[in-house]
Amino acid sequence: MTSAEIIAGAVARSPSVAEVLVGRGVLAEAGALYRRQFGTGPACIIADGNTWAAAGAATEAALQAAGIETRRHVLAAKPRLKPTLDLADALRDVLATDAATPVAVGSGVLNDVVKHAAFELNRPYLVVATAASMDGYTSAGSPLSVKGFKKTIQCRPARAVLGDLDVIAAAPAEMTGWGYGDLAGKVPAGADWIAADALGIEAIDDVAWPMVQRQLRDWLGKPEAIAAGDRAAMEGLFTGLTLVGLAMESHGSSRPASGADHQIAHLWEMDDLTFGGERVSHGACVAVGCAMTLRMWDWLLAQDLTRLDVGALVAAAPTMEEKARAIAAAFGPGEIATRSVEETRAKHVEGAVLRARLDRLVAVWPALRGRLQGQLMTADQMRSALHKAGAPSDAAEIGVDRDYLRRTTHNALYLRSRYTLLDLLDETGLLALAVEAALPPPDAVARRG
Repeated sequence: MTSAEIIAGAVARSPSVAEVLVGRGVLAEAGALYRRQFGTGPACIIADGNTWAAAGAATEAALQAAGIETRRHVLAAKPRLKPTLDLADALRDVLATDAATPVAVGSGVLNDVVKHAAFELNRPYLVVATAASMDGYTSAGSPLSVKGFKKTIQCRPARAVLGDLDVIAAAPAEMTGWGYGDLAGKVPAGADWIAADALGIEAIDDVAWPMVQRQLRDWLGKPEAIAAGDRAAMEGLFTGLTLVGLAMESHGSSRPASGADHQIAHLWEMDDLTFGGERVSHGACVAVGCAMTLRMWDWLLAQDLTRLDVGALVAAAPTMEEKARAIAAAFGPGEIATRSVEETRAKHVEGAVLRARLDRLVAVWPALRGRLQGQLMTADQMRSALHKAGAPSDAAEIGVDRDYLRRTTHNALYLRSRYTLLDLLDETGLLALAVEAALPPPDAVARRG
């Protein structure tokens, strides 16, 4: 099947996404696409300075040529936009002055804030993608910071997505690397879901799983070509990111796409991690979080969990009150601590329930380890692929030192109620050992290759 056929099949199952148009030169068809999906009413084009230059003016020209009345709202490109609820609300107010259909011209943050603004006004919207930098174009969630805590707010995805491969290939190479990093994170995220499924915590969704995992290795398989802007490789990357978004919409949560790697990344984003004078992007954070997570998986797969002392682990397991105190110590007062307690309480188990889970882990570990080995890439394999694609993998490449990496990996455990590798390690008493084993050597220097 072609990429277009694969996407069309997934779109046909979507309750919200009606059309995804991908190809070379398709930006010229923006007017026709708009008329098919939104009629002839007015449009409000929202972009920043960079995305306006990349595709905004051409989008405006195509819409006007099709008889669509347009207005524009162009945000400053510097400093880099932050994915906050405040920005989304400000754009909602811009849109509320008339009945125009929102047209987002951009990628990650811009799409997410317009998505939320459009949802608040109960309006469908069009997104013109300017980079293959993340998986949110077709997702039903908008990851936004609310009082400093990054959460995924359920919204409707774009009714229509336009991805001109010539525009996407012309995006800054680092943005393509971010997209590769975001897609690479689906490898350990899939392992997290396999573990949750095997332990009876959250069953694998037979619809969403293959949308993400069936061709994942193919999409990730040509990192050098992606870095070079090869159109076929870029089409595969964009197709993968598009299908991931549709899988999240189908499943009703970000489970198909997000695991421990994203929890680590989200904590860095909540800390407003900057490097080289710029806020570190979501995709770059995920790429490094992915590599860190895979190093922990490498370590865990070398352990024999059939020898766990379940009784001792249950007796030593912290209570929810003890976890709440640990969260307070980690984050101090404020929204992050409050929400982390809520998320942790939702997944906390102890006593007989914990005992039953650990007994099951001991029983299934040989088979589970085989399933996990079939899913995962080694950390070294992933590190090489990320660098070939132009993405970071070493913490130092995004300004994360060894102590901060250790602390944030531990604390990422508390951010989501979703069961991941971090929870498995915590419940087996192995989290501190796994994190320490996964840290770079004290004298490590980030390097490419």
